[in-house]
Amino acid sequence: MAYIEFDKEQLVNINFSKKREILRCSRTGSFATTTILGLNTRKYHGLFIVPQDNIDGERHLLVSNLNETFIINDMEFHIGVQQFKGGILHPKGHKYLESFNADLLPTYQYKVGNFTFNKELLFVSDQDRVLIKYTVPEQFESAFLQVEPFLAFRQIHQLTFKNYQANTDFEWVKNGVRYCLYDQYTPVYIQSSEPVTYRHEPIWYNNVEYEEEIKRGYDGHEDLMRPGKLQIELKQKELYISIGTTAMDPAQIKELFQEEMKKKTTRSSFINCLINAADQFIVKRGGKTYIVAGYPWFGRWGRDTFIALPGLTLALNKPQLFIEVIDSIIDEMQDGLFPNIGGTGNAAYNSVDAPLWFIRALQQYAQFTKMKKEVWNSYGAIIKSILNAYRQGTLYNIRMEENGLIYAGNDGVALTWMDAVVDGIPVTPRTGYQVEINGLWYNAIQFALELAKVAKENEFIDQWEPIAKGFPKVFKDTFWSKEKGFLADYVNGDYKNFQIRPNMVIVTSLPYSPISEKIKQLILNIAMKELLTDKGLRTLSPQDVDYKGFYEGNQAERDRAYHQGTNWPWLLAPYAEGLVTVHQKEAIPVLEKLLYQFDSFMKDYGVSTIAEITDGNPPFKPKGCISQAWSVAAALQIKWLIEKEKGTLKEIKKV
Repeated sequence: MAYIEFDKEQLVNINFSKKREILRCSRTGSFATTTILGLNTRKYHGLFIVPQDNIDGERHLLVSNLNETFIINDMEFHIGVQQFKGGILHPKGHKYLESFNADLLPTYQYKVGNFTFNKELLFVSDQDRVLIKYTVPEQFESAFLQVEPFLAFRQIHQLTFKNYQANTDFEWVKNGVRYCLYDQYTPVYIQSSEPVTYRHEPIWYNNVEYEEEIKRGYDGHEDLMRPGKLQIELKQKELYISIGTTAMDPAQIKELFQEEMKKKTTRSSFINCLINAADQFIVKRGGKTYIVAGYPWFGRWGRDTFIALPGLTLALNKPQLFIEVIDSIIDEMQDGLFPNIGGTGNAAYNSVDAPLWFIRALQQYAQFTKMKKEVWNSYGAIIKSILNAYRQGTLYNIRMEENGLIYAGNDGVALTWMDAVVDGIPVTPRTGYQVEINGLWYNAIQFALELAKVAKENEFIDQWEPIAKGFPKVFKDTFWSKEKGFLADYVNGDYKNFQIRPNMVIVTSLPYSPISEKIKQLILNIAMKELLTDKGLRTLSPQDVDYKGFYEGNQAERDRAYHQGTNWPWLLAPYAEGLVTVHQKEAIPVLEKLLYQFDSFMKDYGVSTIAEITDGNPPFKPKGCISQAWSVAAALQIKWLIEKEKGTLKEIKKV
C-alpha cells in the first residue's frame, strides 16, 4: 500500500473521508482543494482557484467542480458528488470509488460494474492551469465522458448567488469552450485532448451546501452556474482535460502533462510530504516571490513569512529562494515596519514583531551561508532603519524606552502574534513590554553589532553597544520572578502578567538571549510540563482559569480560544532551538520524537501536510487551515537541527 492511500471502506464512509482534505498548487498562486472523495465542504474548496490581478490581486474561485458522468455501452455512471441544503447528496459518485492515492498525484480509482478507470489531477507549475487525466484500460463498444462545469467566479471568502448580471454565454475554442461570467475576470478555457460536442443550457444550481462553513458559524449555501455539458468520446485509453485562463493547443495537453510529471517529487514518505508541502507555499507572480501563510484562506502575512522562511528555504538548502522572498517584501517596509497582512496598496502594518523576525531570519541566513559581510552590505541599511525606527518611536506606540526595552500597544490593538480581537477588544491585549518582543529586540541589536564589527562600522557600534551591554540586567529585573521560576509574559507599569504562555520559550531559542542558561533550563522545563503536547505547544497552561482546551464554535468563540490554550505546531521550532542551546547533542532523541510525531498528521485533516493548530486537549485534533506555512517550516527546521547536531548536513548551495 502507498504511503498516502485510502481504500474503498474508508472512502465510502463519508464521515471519515469528508474530514480529510487535499491541496495542490501552482507556483503562480493558483490552487485546488477539496476532500479526498471530491466533495466540497468549504466555500474555499474548488477545482480552479486563481489570483485575479485585474480585480484585487486576491484568489478567486472560478471553477468549483466538474460533474462527471461516464456513459459506457449506453449506461450512465455519475461519479461526481455534491451536497445540497439539508445534507442531500446528489449525485453520489463516491460509491464508485475503489481507492484514493496521493503519493505522486491525487489519483482516484473508480469501478462501475466490471469497468475500472482512473482520474488524476495535476496543477501546472508555472501556469494558471489544472490538467485532469482519465485512464480507461478496458475496451468498450462505446464510451463517453460527459463533463458539466460548475462556475462561481467569486472571491474565496465570499459566496455567489443566482443573478442576472452573470454572462452565461460561451465561445467555441478548439476542442472546448470559453466562459467568463463577469467583466474584469480572466476567462476560463475548458479543453479536451479529443474532439468534443457541447450542449449549451445554462442553469443555476441553488443551495449548494458547505457544511464546514455552517459549523464555523458562517453562511454555508450558495448558487453555482452550470452553463452546459461537454461530451467526449473515449477513443483512446487516455483522455486529458485542461482548465486554464488561456487557451492552449489540445494536441499539446498530453505532452504538457508528461513534462510536468517529470518535475514531481513523490509523497512516498513523511519527509517527502514535508518537502512537497513546503513548495506549495511559494508563489512567484508579478515579478515577486512571496509566501502564502496558509491554505485555503490565508494570504500574505509578514510575520508568518519571516518565521516560516528559514524552514521553507534554508532547511531545504535553498538560500537563493530565501533571498528572492526577502527582496520581494523589502520595498513594502514603512516606518520601520513590515506589512502584517496584505501587500502593496492594501497592507496593514500592525505587527510589532514582524521586523524583528525579519532580522532573525537574516541571522539564520548569515549563519547558514557564513556570509556575514555580504548580509551587512546588502541589508545593513534596512536593519539600521528598523532599529532606529523602534528607538525613535513608530506606529502603534511602538518605542524604545530609556531603559532599552521596547514598549508597544494601545487600547484596542493586538500587535504580537497573539492578535485575536473580538468585538474590538483584544483577547490577549499584552500592551506594554512583551517578553518575546524584547528578547527578539536584544537579539536583533546584538546580531547587528556582530555584522557591524565585521564591516568595521564603528559609528553604529558606538551608538548601540551601550544599549546592548545593559540590556540583560534590565530584562531580568523586568520579567524574571525567582519565586515563580519563569518569566512574565508581559509587563505594563506595575502590572506583571505571569500566565504560563509559550512566548518566553522564544527567548530561549535566540543566539543572543538576555537570560542565563539556568533560566533557559527552568523555562523549558515548565514549558514541557504545562505547554508541550504531541503536536506543538499550548498557548496557555491548562491550569489557568482562562484556559480553553477546544477550538470550536462560531468565529467569536474560536477567536476566544485561539491563544487561550489552543495548540500551535510552529512553536515547536523555538522550543527545539532552546533545547539544542541548552543540551546540544543530548537533545537529538527529543527532537526526533517531536519531528516524527507529525507523521500521524499526514493522513488526517490536511492530507500530506501540517495544519495551523490543534485543540489544546487530547486527542489534539487538527483545526484551522489545513496547511500552514510556519507549521510545515517548524518540522523542517527541527529536521535541519537534528542533521546539524549529527553533522550530516549537505553541502550548502552557493547563492
